[in-house]
Amino acid sequence: MDYGSAPALEVRNLAKRFTPHMVIGPLSFRVAAGEFVSLLGPSGCGKTTTLRCIAGFETPTAGSILLNGEPIESQPPNRRNIGLVFQNYALFPHLTIFENVAFGLRLRRVAEAELQQRVGHALELVGLPDLAPRYPRQLSGGQQQRIAIARSVVLEPRILLFDEPLSNLDLKLRLAMRKELRELQRRLGKTTVYVTHDQSEALALSDRIVVMSNGRIEQVGSPREIYEQPANAFVADFIGSSNLLDAVVVRTDHDTTIICTDRGVTLRAGPTSYAVGDRVVAMMRPERIRLIDAREAEGNNRLTARLKEVTYLGQDLYLNLDVDSGQELVALMHDSAARQLAAGDEFVVMVDATHILLLPK
Repeated sequence: MDYGSAPALEVRNLAKRFTPHMVIGPLSFRVAAGEFVSLLGPSGCGKTTTLRCIAGFETPTAGSILLNGEPIESQPPNRRNIGLVFQNYALFPHLTIFENVAFGLRLRRVAEAELQQRVGHALELVGLPDLAPRYPRQLSGGQQQRIAIARSVVLEPRILLFDEPLSNLDLKLRLAMRKELRELQRRLGKTTVYVTHDQSEALALSDRIVVMSNGRIEQVGSPREIYEQPANAFVADFIGSSNLLDAVVVRTDHDTTIICTDRGVTLRAGPTSYAVGDRVVAMMRPERIRLIDAREAEGNNRLTARLKEVTYLGQDLYLNLDVDSGQELVALMHDSAARQLAAGDEFVVMVDATHILLLPK
């Protein structure tokens, strides 16, 4: 994506005030042409309100929304040419699938020959051309969601908006639909804004993610940037699983930072801009903690651990550990040695200094 060129969608200092103490924004972000951007955050953070402002169903208190450089915040929803797919599908139960998809085209008085061709093409895109004569009640949840997508796509919108479209599906179907949705978006090349509270969904689907909390943006970046270089403790804790340890910087040099956690564990991290005495949060991803042989050569951050509990998730094992001085850690492991461990066992784990990220307190 060329993020430096004129964006397909730009949100500038958008704010929505509900009460003096309940304000969303100001928010600013850009979406490049053909890009898939997710608004991700916990319930109540303002992501759906932001989407509704873009769609025209909410009126911003301040700020502007530009589509291909044109301000649209004062336009009614039907003049914005934006496709919106709802969480609950919103199909008309008394209309056939064909007529559900054709509904918007009939409102626009599209000629019958063109209507037939566009509806047929939209149903082909979502892989359900044979279901045109059926009714919504005769379709599964996944099929209904695909029809809802076809109904938006058939109008040839400038951008597509999705409001948690997979949250009503079971896990297996959600994973299958996630793959289909991403492939469809790539085939169409449509600029897409997607609202979700599901971190794995955002990581799997997005070119970039806008992480939100309490009505503001915490970080914007690629899935890799968000996961591996979170801007703060909130992002680190919300995206994936993390060990977050309160600590203080006790020594620095050109390539090393030594910290001491509040539980008295000394750890070596990579170079940072923090000074001696600074309070920090040390982030350690569970999968970065390795089980090692106690006779292995000295390395960074060797810790004696006692296993408190094992959570078995098939190929994944989550180990709840007590390490030196009672510091609690969670480790994610796959190897056969970890599968032989039982509660109460003691062993040695290690985490490389480069895998300890220091965040502002």
